Amino acid sequence: MNWLAQEPLWRLTAFVGVFSLIAAWEIVAPRRTVQHGKTYRWANNLGILVIDSLLLRLLFPAAAVGIALLAQSRGWGILNQAAVAPHATNGWVVIACIVVLDLVVWAQHLALHKVPLLWRLHRMHHADVDIDVTTALRFHPLEILLSMVIKGAAIVVIGLAPITVLLFEILLNATAMFNHGNVRLAPGLDRLLRRVIVTPDMHRVHHSWHPDETNSNYGFNLPWWDRLFHTYRDQPRDGHHQMTIGLNQFREPRDNRLDRLLIQPFIGPTQSPPISAPRDTRKI
Repeated sequence: MNWLAQEPLWRLTAFVGVFSLIAAWEIVAPRRTVQHGKTYRWANNLGILVIDSLLLRLLFPAAAVGIALLAQSRGWGILNQAAVAPHATNGWVVIACIVVLDLVVWAQHLALHKVPLLWRLHRMHHADVDIDVTTALRFHPLEILLSMVIKGAAIVVIGLAPITVLLFEILLNATAMFNHGNVRLAPGLDRLLRRVIVTPDMHRVHHSWHPDETNSNYGFNLPWWDRLFHTYRDQPRDGHHQMTIGLNQFREPRDNRLDRLLIQPFIGPTQSPPISAPRDTRKI
């Protein structure tokens, strides 16, 4: 278990590597022209990341891997029962658990859009007026804490092995940065990749200001759940170059300032386009 002592280093190394790769890709082959000042957006989005990280380490010093270790030591959860425990780190079991945990994250994301109180927390992520690798890091601290509680509950109920949790967190963080990236993929490669992973073109639809498009493509990692539960949308109606990113409600520069981001759940009406507007059933 010595590798677990290096858990923060593993996560940081993976984060810096993927972030740097996507950021460089955005410079070399951007998908869209940036509509708003990048320096201002990055400063505030990365500021939120710092606050989130400090808060998590303060309230959950052992993080999700620590919860998995506790569950394992106490024998909590399905996989930690005597008949299953020896197989908890088997490769296929690990893959199956990652798939199940991804479904939990998908369902949580759906709930964040459908429950008005939860949408107040989540809409800060959608209020970004451009979308790039830093958008993947822009979540309200209260949403981050809620996500940790839900993830922790899933870890305890399933009895996930610590290595499974670490791999899932690294994978989810990497794929989120990838599919939020303002990067260009050949259409044929995009169609191929979105069979197994959420691509930037697929997820960008989810950040459209059209309510029916915001209410689609909830996946961060695996694309299968949106197809299975009929929330998949192939392309934005306005096209990727002309589509408007963000929400009608928060479009002024000051709305994306760090202090305003932190109080955003407590201002404005609860009503939001993704909840109140009827679904658009027109074909793409």
